[in-house]
Amino acid sequence: MEWSLLYGSDNQPASGQIDEYVNNELWQNLNTYLQDTYQILPKLSYSRCSMQPGWNVKYQKSGKALCTLYPMQNTFIALVVIGNKEASEADMLLPSCSEYTRALYESTAFSLGGRWLMLQVTNFSILGDVIKLIQLRVKPKEKNK
Repeated sequence: MEWSLLYGSDNQPASGQIDEYVNNELWQNLNTYLQDTYQILPKLSYSRCSMQPGWNVKYQKSGKALCTLYPMQNTFIALVVIGNKEASEADMLLPSCSEYTRALYESTAFSLGGRWLMLQVTNFSILGDVIKLIQLRVKPKEKNK
């Protein structure tokens, strides 16, 4: 069943229900990475946006959006906004990204203060791209050894 129909605006899912619906190790890996690296917890938010309606998972650090994750059955979309501040770094990063991410970046117009990249995370290569793009938004702190 479609996510937005399964959990309407008056029926917020628990994190375990989201994990079960997505049922994808890439989802687990990204959530674990974000929580461990940035010491943050996800926030659930309901969107009526026609492109991806339903409950989504937002990550923010010090008021700055890192990404928004849109659950789908057995997969998910990661929204990462590359703003003016990150644009030149993103341009330098692109050659090391997957062909999918490069093509999406190049075909996404700059609007509303940035490039709103909706990356469907289907493999570890794209997951790595998402992590690198998030790191442009907020640099992870180096862990003490």
